[in-house]
Amino acid sequence: MTSAAETPADRLVLEAVGFSLSALPANARIAVAFSGGVDSSVLLDAVVRVAGASRCIVLHVHHGLSAHADAWLAHCEAFARERGVEFAAERVELSRDAGVSVEAAARDARYRALDEMCASRGVATLWLAQHADDQAETVLLQLLRGAGLAGLAAMAPEYSPPGASATRVRPLLHLLRAQLEQYASERALRWIDDESNADTRYARNALRHEVTPALAVHFPGFRDALARTAAHAASAQRLLDALARLDMQEASRDEGRALSHDALLAFDDDRALNLLRYWMRTLGLVAASSARLGDALRQLREIGAAGEGHGLRIDHAGQALRSYRGLVYWEAGDSSEPADETALAARAVSELAWQGESIWRLPQWRGTFVFAEAGDATDDLDTIPARVLRRAMLRARSRSGGERMRTSDAPRAPSRTLKNLFQERGIPAWKRDVPLLYIGGDLLFVPGLGVNRAALPEQIDEAESRVRIVWREDLLIA
Repeated sequence: MTSAAETPADRLVLEAVGFSLSALPANARIAVAFSGGVDSSVLLDAVVRVAGASRCIVLHVHHGLSAHADAWLAHCEAFARERGVEFAAERVELSRDAGVSVEAAARDARYRALDEMCASRGVATLWLAQHADDQAETVLLQLLRGAGLAGLAAMAPEYSPPGASATRVRPLLHLLRAQLEQYASERALRWIDDESNADTRYARNALRHEVTPALAVHFPGFRDALARTAAHAASAQRLLDALARLDMQEASRDEGRALSHDALLAFDDDRALNLLRYWMRTLGLVAASSARLGDALRQLREIGAAGEGHGLRIDHAGQALRSYRGLVYWEAGDSSEPADETALAARAVSELAWQGESIWRLPQWRGTFVFAEAGDATDDLDTIPARVLRRAMLRARSRSGGERMRTSDAPRAPSRTLKNLFQERGIPAWKRDVPLLYIGGDLLFVPGLGVNRAALPEQIDEAESRVRIVWREDLLIA
């Protein structure tokens, strides 16, 4: 039998780890982010072989999302102990009202916990196990969501996030998943299979199981091509960041916590938007869409001309962009404080003469209205008679402010503003930018709030076929 040290997979993995190790100071300690999956198991095993157990520390984050999380923690600790490596773990609780997906919340919590564990132990280098397939999936996901250069740059081989205590290094980024699996098999490693990785409701899993296998058949070199795309995007992004740093010198106020309103607006739109993106990254804020940033810049220019900067408020991911006394700044937002109606981004109105369609795709909203058959469930307030949808043209349009609806079936129940209903239900401001569904001139359905009972006929035959309306956003990017 061929020994593991003589196989191509073994040689590639050890060379990759050795190359990253050579860039570190002698005797520098290495923290390995360890989930227990095959990728991080390969990385940890190889690091111990190349650097020695004494230079390593294994860091595990317990999210509590799976019923098997405790068993995974025990497995990871045992794996580290078998190799004589120091082990540390931290349990995190995810915020479910952060306005982001569970996957994104888990990722952010994981990196925060890993960085805190590195800082507390004086470790300046955190090694991660992402590989070439992960990189290709990330580039594809970013392309599909229309990301800019920063998104297309995907994962860097080495990256020092602003404010983080440890530099993140990805030694295996140029190796294929198949090569890592071959190494694990040859080394008889035991690893965890996370059941959520097979759930194709999530965008990354859908690409992994249904799209990239087909690409591999017709475009065998697609991973290398996408890696080159990421490298080109990263190079271009570095140039944009260099320009933004120059512009920050002119526009920055209060040690970068604010921008000069006049200095920002002195730049053309492309340059001003580049500065806003860079500024948000330096503050550690979640990236905003091009549409939201473009709307913010438009409003900043309008209020600049009118001299009414105090009126600006644009909510984004728990923060609010404000302009006051010549400064533009972010302040902590509150989901109970609705965004100003004037801050709502308008989109083109879409129309549909409904003839029984089950889906209505709205690309400008990055989502779809689903019309699902619901039988004759007359007691379900979320369903409506199918004939109502045929009564007039369906229209999907933006909020303009002041819209009202009645959520109760009681005929004399008062209507209430969408603003009050969103606030009452605790829907964060950044989730209120949704398409309103009208039937003719009547508001019919609001995602997150349901059916406007005032738009339905007073007399409904219990035997009528009914439809449930659902608003479904595009697959989350995880």
